[in-house]
Amino acid sequence: MRPRASPLSLEREESGPFPTAAPAGGAPARPDPGMRGLHLAMIDAVMAGDGLQGIAALASAEAQAPVVIVVPRVGEALAPPGTVSDDQLRELRDYVRGRVENRPCELPRAIAAELPVESRGELVGVALMLDGAGGQPAPAAADVLSVAALASLTELAAALAREDAEAALQSSLIELIRGNPQLSEEDILRRAHRLGIDLGMGAVALCADLTTDRPRYVMSIIRAEHPNALAEHLDDRIYALLPPARGEDPGPSSSTGAQRMVDALAAHATVGFSSYCARPGLFHRAITEAELVVDVLKQGSAGAEQDIRSSTYRLLINTLASRPEEVMQFYEDTVAPVVRYDEQYHTDFAGTVEAYLRHNCNMNATAAAVFAHRHTIAYRLERVRELTGLDPSVSEDRERLGLGLKAYRILASQLHR
Repeated sequence: MRPRASPLSLEREESGPFPTAAPAGGAPARPDPGMRGLHLAMIDAVMAGDGLQGIAALASAEAQAPVVIVVPRVGEALAPPGTVSDDQLRELRDYVRGRVENRPCELPRAIAAELPVESRGELVGVALMLDGAGGQPAPAAADVLSVAALASLTELAAALAREDAEAALQSSLIELIRGNPQLSEEDILRRAHRLGIDLGMGAVALCADLTTDRPRYVMSIIRAEHPNALAEHLDDRIYALLPPARGEDPGPSSSTGAQRMVDALAAHATVGFSSYCARPGLFHRAITEAELVVDVLKQGSAGAEQDIRSSTYRLLINTLASRPEEVMQFYEDTVAPVVRYDEQYHTDFAGTVEAYLRHNCNMNATAAAVFAHRHTIAYRLERVRELTGLDPSVSEDRERLGLGLKAYRILASQLHR
């Protein structure tokens, strides 16, 4: 692992944003007119909508070497295009993301020079100069990258302003969907269309309970992974609707895309997603379903992540989102007496039943799992039968107990409020 503070990193010490020149005779130093002109040209490129690509193109031409600018919240740019392969560009992108997230990362060999892009003391990206024809940075590399980093902050500010405007529009829709079950399908589709998002083929709802204080960064990951997502930051959670890719089977492609999103956000949030919802008029249920998945995962019970992928679990959560009274009644008819007994007497009969079912009703394996004697397990299972009227040794009753425990797991956050 090569150190991140490499000898190729460029450090600037001048007090102003532009390089200065000190003429003979002790005259006051003046900004380099060439660098000031380059900066103005870069700002013009930003204002014209060329973004990071326009900045990188001007920097590359000035330095006569390939330039890559990566600002994860905004995107990346390479100039001249095609200078490096897709794999190399991915390596550079991962390197910068590692730096921004303060993770150890290996310095790619293609980098000849680099300069951090910082906003209010926070690292938000890196301007990179790649090996040119001579294999070494140009004499003006430090000056060019300094100006490019400064101009990149202008593009970042413009992008954040656009995000705020889009978020204001999107939040009005997401909040409407989440809090208004009566919102018509036509109204949802019309409002989404105004935002340039097509929800006509349905979507998967996603809920991310943040474990970081950088919601903007998490939103940028969502947009990078799924450009057509409708997303909103609300309190300590981010909500999103992920429409399927065109030309693909909506159900499987949406679920696959949602799982990729879970993996991408794992370091920043506890993430849950709903089953595929084909009817926009039922998006409010899908959002509730995603919230319930997050609540289950936050309980941290053994096997939650594995169980949450099962069709039985999905069916229960879907039912709770649409008909909560049915799930509550099933819970009351099955394991509720055991849960209340455990709470009153500080026992763990519910955990014993769960372990018994997980180990295929094997008494010895269950005893080993809960660190108790097999006779103790037999006593606890008998008490469960007395409390619920369901016998763990009978196949049909075991199924009801197992389903009741799953119902309890998804109801737990509500029951304990």
